[in-house]
Amino acid sequence: MAQSLGSFLKQYMPTGLFPRSLLIIVMPVVVTQIVVAFVFLERHWSTVTQRLASVAVSDIALLTRLRMQELGGDGTQLSQLANDTFDMSVAFLPGDSLPDPAPKPVIALLDTSLAKEIQSQINRPFWIDTATYDHYIDVRVLLPGEVMRVLMQRERVYATNSYIFLIWMTGTSALLLLISGIFLRNQIRPIQRLAEAAERFGKGMDMPHFRPSGASEVRRASAAFMEMRDRIQRQIEQRTTMLAGVSHDLRTPLTRLKLQTAMLPAGQDADALQSDIDEMEDMLEDYLAFAKGDAGEHPRPIVLSAFMANIHSDALRRWPHVQVKLTDSIDHRLTLKPNAFKRCVANIVNNACAHAGSVHLAAKLDKSGKLVEFTIDDDGPGIPENKLEDVFRPFYRLDDSRNTQSGGTGLGMAIALDIARSHGGDITLGRSTLGGLHASIRIPA
Repeated sequence: MAQSLGSFLKQYMPTGLFPRSLLIIVMPVVVTQIVVAFVFLERHWSTVTQRLASVAVSDIALLTRLRMQELGGDGTQLSQLANDTFDMSVAFLPGDSLPDPAPKPVIALLDTSLAKEIQSQINRPFWIDTATYDHYIDVRVLLPGEVMRVLMQRERVYATNSYIFLIWMTGTSALLLLISGIFLRNQIRPIQRLAEAAERFGKGMDMPHFRPSGASEVRRASAAFMEMRDRIQRQIEQRTTMLAGVSHDLRTPLTRLKLQTAMLPAGQDADALQSDIDEMEDMLEDYLAFAKGDAGEHPRPIVLSAFMANIHSDALRRWPHVQVKLTDSIDHRLTLKPNAFKRCVANIVNNACAHAGSVHLAAKLDKSGKLVEFTIDDDGPGIPENKLEDVFRPFYRLDDSRNTQSGGTGLGMAIALDIARSHGGDITLGRSTLGGLHASIRIPA
């Protein structure tokens, strides 16, 4: 029971902080209004109406007894007495039957009170109409040989000012809730700005105008976030600077080795040495790219179809013996860091081309329309299911050897995942319909 109630609330309750906070304020007020209105109607309104009706029916009962004690006459004196003393209009109509029952209003509190009092005090057949006239109530009592008709003012038997109380109560509560909603939104806005700043920072975007604001707890959280951001940026800068320095220092002896290799006579030894130098340069480039990430590049809008066409043409040029097909691409404008994201997609495409004979590329919006999905499918040997997550670890290679010719540096997938997540997305791997590996890159549209 509790689990089903929790599932029901989770399904229909709002998910945002502002609507949830507003609901916390509104629900007690609404429940209080309902309870107060019920108690007011049950205790005050019904009691007052019952007592007013009792007094009015007492007057009608007195007129009824006086009429029945008269010996003939047209009732003129009794009608004058009712008008002067009780402020009622009384007429005696010939007949021995009452009209058909009159329609009752939605709230039949007055009809119920009058009927109860007439039944108790007069105990004769009667007829009541409280809906036809706005300011009067028509009551008819069946007497021997005639019908006594009484018209009395509604305010005599009905607490008409009760509506004013309910209107004031509801109006005041609505105004206070409106003011509370405005103040609540102002309190939640700093939290929303903090969430937007964290999201932008996670995507590698700058947030120059973000400042701590709002309540003291929100300010503390904002200040802690800014300190964390600064520490992360300093660590990235220090790592990049260190590896850039190492790369620069290593490039000098590598350049000397290249010059010395160029001066050697042609032969297998010179070719092998040149191949080792090229591998070392590629390794340095990968290490530096992994350390630097996509820092320094600013996002800008691109056309998705043109971006994918560029990826496709580069793959055809680099892997002429592989059938690389661009199966699907849409003309959607996307804001990202083009060079970094091109490296992300190209790393996965190059891995697929290195182990497969056919590769299919595609880019499209997902079913929700909120994510752009880049897919790379190949017909290669694929990756064992228990190692799909391991390939994203830095320096991890599927082969156990340290031969970079067969396994590379082990940084390509790690760089791709780092770039995808810096854009607010992720990469997932699985089995392709072509028989090999299926890679999916999803980023916000």
